[in-house]
Amino acid sequence: MVTLAEVARHAGVSASTVSYVISGKRAISAGTRERVRRSISELGYHPHAGARALAGSRSHIVALMVPLRTDLYVPVMMEIAVTVAQAARTHGYDVLLLTGEEAPDAVRRVVGSNLAEAMIVMDVELDDRRLELLRSVDRPSVLVGIPAEPAGLTCVDLDFFATGAVCVEHLAGLGHREIAVVGEAPAVYERRTGFAERTLAGIRERAGQLGVRMLHRPCEGGYEGVSAVLSRILDERPGTTGLVVQNEAAVEPLLAVLRQRGLAVPEDMSVVAVCPEEVATGASVRLTSVAVPARELGRQAVEALMARLGGRPAGEVLLLRPALTLRDSSGPAPAAGA
Repeated sequence: MVTLAEVARHAGVSASTVSYVISGKRAISAGTRERVRRSISELGYHPHAGARALAGSRSHIVALMVPLRTDLYVPVMMEIAVTVAQAARTHGYDVLLLTGEEAPDAVRRVVGSNLAEAMIVMDVELDDRRLELLRSVDRPSVLVGIPAEPAGLTCVDLDFFATGAVCVEHLAGLGHREIAVVGEAPAVYERRTGFAERTLAGIRERAGQLGVRMLHRPCEGGYEGVSAVLSRILDERPGTTGLVVQNEAAVEPLLAVLRQRGLAVPEDMSVVAVCPEEVATGASVRLTSVAVPARELGRQAVEALMARLGGRPAGEVLLLRPALTLRDSSGPAPAAGA
């Protein structure tokens, strides 16, 4: 392994000059800085992140907190994570992935170890236990998600409130007057996970404004869970003609259950989903949907974090506008008595 001293000898400068070029702590002439960087490149020198952190310089590592829960759609989470890693690399940063459910303890560990100089936090709850600590530490952070009180935090997310409203507007425009929401697993709502709660709030508000009756039922993924939820919906609201699905694991089982019941999509039941494009286009009936823009969320989170590292104060909330794509699963409400 090439050492800092070897880089210094190769560049004809002192070891401290090499250190200052890497850390940026002191101004170094352009010629010397270029000579040192050329030597670093030619020798293949990689500064040791832990040593740089202990020395108080920048580690060029971002901690990404992604609790991998079984009740959430992991592919979306990992697509955001991969995009964060790729985007961070373009800025010269590596990513430290934290997948546990430690909440504030994970934040404390990042700050205490001094290894990562900034954090991106995912799976944000409305009353997230990490928020107070994130506001108090001197470590820049960006949330992929929006809590109930985002003041003093930098957040990036799809506008899930508007997403819910767009789904209702689409169904109402097709004449549907009774709709139901096939939601995430019950634990997601018990935790008051931000994206699920905000989607539901948008659906409820817009349905009320448009005179559409709505019913929400959380749903475990899998055929049996979906079958039970759909039976419950149709027992309680037999006039339901439109479904909004926010649960990727429920999409294909739902379409199968509808077929088994003799309900054609969209002739008897329209279905609108909030899901990744590949889920919507790969379903047995191509779904009208609002896409979850995982890659754009990851990219925007990194750009916001780089701005924070560059001195921009916290407090910015960036909401991506939802876009509904029409496909084969939604159509006019069936005529009464048909």
